[in-house]
Amino acid sequence: MAVIILKYVFYAVEILIGYNLALPFLLLLVYAVKPKITRWKTVASPTEYDYAIIVTAYEQTDSLPPVVESLLNIHYNKFIIYIVADKCDVANLKFADPRVVVLRPETTLASNTRSHFYAINRFRRSHDVLIIIDSDNLADPECLNELNKCFDAGFDAVQGLREAKNLDTTFACLDASRDIYYHFYDGQLLFNLGSSATLCGSGMAFKVSLYRECLEHLDITGAGFDKVLQREIVNRGHRIAFNEHAIVFDEKTSKSDQLVKQRARWINTWFKYFKFGFSMVGRGLAGFNFNQLLFGVILLRPPLFIFLLLSVVFLGINILVSPIGALIWVGAFILFVLGFLAAIIRSKPDKRIIKSLVGIPKFMFLQVLSLMRARNANKLSVATQHYNAKSINEINKT
Repeated sequence: MAVIILKYVFYAVEILIGYNLALPFLLLLVYAVKPKITRWKTVASPTEYDYAIIVTAYEQTDSLPPVVESLLNIHYNKFIIYIVADKCDVANLKFADPRVVVLRPETTLASNTRSHFYAINRFRRSHDVLIIIDSDNLADPECLNELNKCFDAGFDAVQGLREAKNLDTTFACLDASRDIYYHFYDGQLLFNLGSSATLCGSGMAFKVSLYRECLEHLDITGAGFDKVLQREIVNRGHRIAFNEHAIVFDEKTSKSDQLVKQRARWINTWFKYFKFGFSMVGRGLAGFNFNQLLFGVILLRPPLFIFLLLSVVFLGINILVSPIGALIWVGAFILFVLGFLAAIIRSKPDKRIIKSLVGIPKFMFLQVLSLMRARNANKLSVATQHYNAKSINEINKT
């Protein structure tokens, strides 16, 4: 009897892991026949929302001047930039433009949301919308105009597209390919299917009232505030829009130690918050809410490298005990590869990204090291170290 129970438990675990390989391709098939949002419709009388652009920095300020330069060059009039320089030396942060406000907290905050609310509580005026920008991000000049189209369409939360700012190493290119995959499946595809885009930590904008309603009563430390925020938004019945034309340029991890520390925090975050998916699925089923149901399913999915490695393990086991099972796993891997390549090819990537794909095994090995450090990830580092200080003009030349 015990052997039979173990056998069915093994099958159940196989299904729970294996469906993650086939799910992207299945969703892609549905997406292929569904009408797409290629460009947001321009309304007759567009609203000029008043933006608070919150830039968070922790310890490091070297990359801030080009960030501010890109923000000041945005083709938009109504915004104020709030730089929250947490545990930073602000002596050299001098900006002549009155639209730039430098805030230096009296005590170390060491938290994204604490930094955000430090800025919110010091707004120079009542803003309609806030957008979160990391200290390594550069903004496309049309970013706010694109976000406005989503708010005019009735959405209160929007995730933009984070394109790679640097492709200087194989690691950076592989990091960019991962982002392309997630932006397509967890962003554009999910949103076009009627669910919500997942949040990416920056390049995202919200009505100020919604942001305060979702997070003002919480004190979130460590990585993962975006996971809590998206749960709060979708639980309230909102959909998170995705706009691939609202672009910010994001620094990709270019060094192995930088990658390991960053991924350790991200893995720690998944283990901490994946439980949100269970309640979200339950809420979606109980309320017949497709947005919450599909979003909850996505929240339960392990990080990409984890379910790929587990899938390899199950493939190996089946090669030894079940040839038919092995063939099923091979078929699932083929579906995953097709789905991955569809996302990459669709984005028309830089040739360096295509060439970097041969480095996937080493990239995954480093993430295994990250998994081993995940438990103490937030003690190892609070923020990712930045090494690339390109300006928006340098980005446009590449």
